[in-house]
Amino acid sequence: MSRLGELLVRENLISLAQLQKAQEEQRKTGARLGYSLTRLGILDEQELTNFLSKQYGVPSINLGDFEISPDVLQLVPSELAKRHQLLPVNRAGATLIVAMSDPSNIYAIDDLKFRTGLNIEVVVASEVAIDEAITRYYEKQVTYDDVLGDIDADSVEIGSDDDDVNVVDLEKASGEAPVIKLCNVILLNAIKKRASDIHIEPYEKAFRVRYRIDGVLYEENPPLPLKLKNAVTSRIKIMSSLDISERRLPQDGRIKLKLGKDKEMDFRVSVLPTLFGEKIVLRLLDKSNLQLDMTKLGFEDKQLADFMKAIHQPYGMVLVTGPTGSGKTTSLYSALQELNKTTRNISTAEDPVEYNLMGINQVQMHEDVGLNFATALRSFLRQDPNIIMVGEIRDFETAEIAVKAALTGHLELSTLHTNDAPSTISRLLNMGVEPFLVTASVNLILAQRLARKICSECKQPIETNVKALTDLGVKLDVAQKLQMFKGAGCRTCSNTGYKGRIAIYEVMPFMEPLKELVLQGASTAEVKAEAIRNGMKSLRMSGIEKLLDGITTVEEVLRVSVAD
Repeated sequence: MSRLGELLVRENLISLAQLQKAQEEQRKTGARLGYSLTRLGILDEQELTNFLSKQYGVPSINLGDFEISPDVLQLVPSELAKRHQLLPVNRAGATLIVAMSDPSNIYAIDDLKFRTGLNIEVVVASEVAIDEAITRYYEKQVTYDDVLGDIDADSVEIGSDDDDVNVVDLEKASGEAPVIKLCNVILLNAIKKRASDIHIEPYEKAFRVRYRIDGVLYEENPPLPLKLKNAVTSRIKIMSSLDISERRLPQDGRIKLKLGKDKEMDFRVSVLPTLFGEKIVLRLLDKSNLQLDMTKLGFEDKQLADFMKAIHQPYGMVLVTGPTGSGKTTSLYSALQELNKTTRNISTAEDPVEYNLMGINQVQMHEDVGLNFATALRSFLRQDPNIIMVGEIRDFETAEIAVKAALTGHLELSTLHTNDAPSTISRLLNMGVEPFLVTASVNLILAQRLARKICSECKQPIETNVKALTDLGVKLDVAQKLQMFKGAGCRTCSNTGYKGRIAIYEVMPFMEPLKELVLQGASTAEVKAEAIRNGMKSLRMSGIEKLLDGITTVEEVLRVSVAD
């Protein structure tokens, strides 16, 4: 057992089983133990840093708050910083202050003393923060601005009339080094900024790039030169194995980007012809960031218990609802991961398949050859399934087969596009499903939204706006005592004040009183009122809970939920 592992187990911060799991991951990836523990979600980065600081009696440091002088960086070669996972932070006379992820590494300290001839004073920082800082300070990053500065737009101009573009010219221009470099930087920038989507948009007099970060679109400045429009579009199409000569019909493709030895990033590409050229939207699919641990998604205890109870039923339907980009896929994949056992046969029909999950039979829809959700669902019923997941119930045919599957001993998971949980019942009835079939088949309906979290690096208390809180639905006595927070904006969150997102849920178990109301033809409002009487928290209520916990802001709760 490693020294760090031994200390963490002794202090009851992790169990022996968790340590063994992290060591197994360590053997596979060759990473350090601390990194494996945080990567698996066993320990929080901050927890680990605080523990090391306390254990070795050295202060901890947040590297994001420092701008390190080039003179200090020159004292330690990059090869040495990478080998020992350390970073020089400051120099005070004959003493060099160094941030390390492992303050017990005597060999590194001795090596540093020998190389610099200075006394070494150690401070502790997280391994991830040191990795990011080494990349930032030691590796010359090619930026978007650098690439645009290198491009002579005139040299890659291709025709002025869109309908008259020569395919050979397009291929040639898209293969030019500056265009290749520019497209690579656009993709890498998105990864660096934690974007979920990239929008590349041509207009009459502009050609812009926007990134969706934590659900909000931000424009990249400066815009791209308009003359590069066809070259950039063609390059992205070539990377996605699409037809560059087809510019009048929408196309869909995929890009797989290898980053280093073991990191891969998938981009789902959609090309749409618009008035001034083709708009490209790329969705980033990062499996390493896929959070499938239900306890970390944002469920409150009762909501999680209700959801777990519903997905562990032997049959019936569990429906997840919400707009595009509200995290429905992640919730469904989390449920599938929880249910994924060798004793169960699980099949999914998806359009598109976003992430590959070992042990689950995933089927990609192909409407052009007649493989749609209804066709796939019929085939699944002949495949001896236990659990079926259908990407979306879009029409009566799919809904009818899904309901029959749920009534004949299968657990059915699916999504719909509705505003909240109670209106999902009306949607199924409007599709033509009989009320008695809805009440007999549905176990639970989950509605969700994603709210941005306040950045933990620049989070600070602000004056409580009691009126804003009471308008939102917070009780007056609670609002008067509440301390509100906001992100001031820092480098970590790109000065937005937010970093990361958390799901807010409306979990409606389909209980007997609700079934009675549906059979009597009650309205959505009546069903919602009865569900709340039976203990359901609406989306607005769940958002308020996150606000009271200091996780998000009033503006975010207003953005993602409506008043009850």
